[in-house]
Amino acid sequence: MKVALGGTFDPLHDGHRALFERAFELGDVTVGLTSDRLAPRTRHEDRKVRSFEERKRDLEAELSEYAAEHDRSFDIRELSEPTGIASEEQFDVLVVSPETETGGKRINEIRRERGHDELDIEVVDHVYAEDGDVISSTRIVRGEIDEHGNLTPDSDGRPVTTEEQ
Repeated sequence: MKVALGGTFDPLHDGHRALFERAFELGDVTVGLTSDRLAPRTRHEDRKVRSFEERKRDLEAELSEYAAEHDRSFDIRELSEPTGIASEEQFDVLVVSPETETGGKRINEIRRERGHDELDIEVVDHVYAEDGDVISSTRIVRGEIDEHGNLTPDSDGRPVTTEEQ
């Protein structure tokens, strides 16, 4: 099967890893990584997002491990639109989180309009931090938790460079 998923993935965390694990269980994976222009538009909260190249480098390293473990291939493609790659005909499955399931349904509408088969939408449950709240990149950037959901009361979050002040 050909599996698609997409996101900003900044920073990577155990919630993302749950998506990756499920995607590689299902088949060969193509990840749509939001472009520098699109990434800020997909955030519910205004925060700095690292460059596409930095995020892609970290994502490649992470996905390589899953690909080797499952004997699968993967590709990373730049997303310039939210519906991105998944509206293309070649995919069978879309892996999403609970908050992106609605976007998956919209992708299937687009696919129907284009005469393509609908994707199976595989929803992967949230992964929770030790405080019982959902692990998220925003919480990590704020310094509330680390990538595994451990509380980090002594952290100030992601450092701000002088250009960002």
